[in-house]
Amino acid sequence: MIIDKQRIPSPHPGIRLYLITHLSGGLRVKGYLAEPLWSRSLPGLIYLRGGIKNVGMVRIQRLIQWASEGFVVFAPFYRGNRGGEGNEDFGGHDREDAVSAVEVLKENERYDQKQGIHVIGFSRGGVMALWAAIAKDEVKSLISWNGVTDMFLTYEERVDLRRMMKRVIGGTPTKYPERYHWRTPQEELETMQASVLLIHGVKDEHVSIEHAYKLECLLKHNKKPIETWYFPDYTHQFPLKDQQRILHEAADWMKNQVEK
Repeated sequence: MIIDKQRIPSPHPGIRLYLITHLSGGLRVKGYLAEPLWSRSLPGLIYLRGGIKNVGMVRIQRLIQWASEGFVVFAPFYRGNRGGEGNEDFGGHDREDAVSAVEVLKENERYDQKQGIHVIGFSRGGVMALWAAIAKDEVKSLISWNGVTDMFLTYEERVDLRRMMKRVIGGTPTKYPERYHWRTPQEELETMQASVLLIHGVKDEHVSIEHAYKLECLLKHNKKPIETWYFPDYTHQFPLKDQQRILHEAADWMKNQVEK
């Protein structure tokens, strides 16, 4: 899967950082890889960003946060970004970039198969994380953090995104419902093996709490292991100190899922 691996400067002396070029659906796609140096036996973590193109691009600081918790972390940029081939299409064919990220981690010498692979999707990355967990049984746990889970709901709520969604998806949900349905993984949840944690700010103005409520209901209906951490006073971006604390607790939650 990995075509090229270039070391780049890291802000953390104990974590090596790389720019990776890997194959995804026949395309050369790029992303960041963070490797903690203190162990050769670590769980793998896929960090799936939100936004589209340069909006919401992967931040090195976020990778370092997760790697500091003891994960080998890979964060794809998604196709068409930062010199990668293809075109990002908002949960369409670019979902393969999340799925192929599993194979990238499995090639890493510091990844321990017994500790499994874990996935976190932030904002739009939530739907990408679901597709990765549905496609790959190696995914032991999934966190959707203020995550999108329903493309119909996103179009309805985000008036400011409708022009982009019509352009990228190819029309409105009224005219082309099948295109939005294809990007919404709700009917595939029964095949997913991963435990799920939903983290969401109730006052989120970008991805409403309804995304989490709806997914919670569907997962319970399918008798899937589900835990929810809902925060009544938080919006899309959590306060820094609280974000750091919750991230640490979420990392512990993921590691605990391997033992179940």
